[in-house]
Amino acid sequence: MSHASAAPFTRAGILTGIRLSLPLWPSIAVFGAAFGAAAAQRGLTLAEAAGASALVYAGSAQMVTLEVWGRPWTVSALLAAMTVTGLINARMILMGATIQPWMRGTPLWRTAMTLFVLVDASWLIGVRHRSEGGRDLGVLFGAGIGLWPLWVASTMAGHLAGALVTQPRAYALDMILPVFFAAMLAPLWRGVRPALPWLASGLVALLVQRLVPGYAFIAAGAAAGLVTGLLVDDGAAR
Repeated sequence: MSHASAAPFTRAGILTGIRLSLPLWPSIAVFGAAFGAAAAQRGLTLAEAAGASALVYAGSAQMVTLEVWGRPWTVSALLAAMTVTGLINARMILMGATIQPWMRGTPLWRTAMTLFVLVDASWLIGVRHRSEGGRDLGVLFGAGIGLWPLWVASTMAGHLAGALVTQPRAYALDMILPVFFAAMLAPLWRGVRPALPWLASGLVALLVQRLVPGYAFIAAGAAAGLVTGLLVDDGAAR
């Protein structure tokens, strides 16, 4: 199979992605340390906490899964953990759909490698890079891989430090990620129509969160965004 039309994947792009992720490092470090400390309090060993961050690499899903963590494991507890993780990460469906045209023609191994380190921040950095005319997939990969070792290392540090960093709000470090997202999203504004899927997703998620207990609002928001996106695209095609 020929990959001549595939987007470039360069070392320069990877370094650019890492550089663009630098403003997030303080927030990621504190979040990772908070997860490590919480994992220690729930009885996870250092290896288990570090392994979760290295293999799952999904901060919010890891935090929420700790709520159903227990020993000994039962089938119901395991199913609950799987369900929570799936619901929390349902947003990846939308994120994956938005970058699929960009990744078309990319070798399978490179696609898998890039998607493994895909997180909210790297997705946003990559989408902005593409919206500004860039095509280098290395930016998307670099933004994700640049945060991965920091996430694992900070998890280990938090586990060892115990409860020292369980209150990031005291230092306003929890605001770094929302501010970063707002700053990155602003230049992506292309009018009301392209924003409709995100608006529908947010409104449905807020409504379901008020009406239904648990984390169903995440899946509901993702589904609403997908359906709205399909309807908007279909309408534009006509």
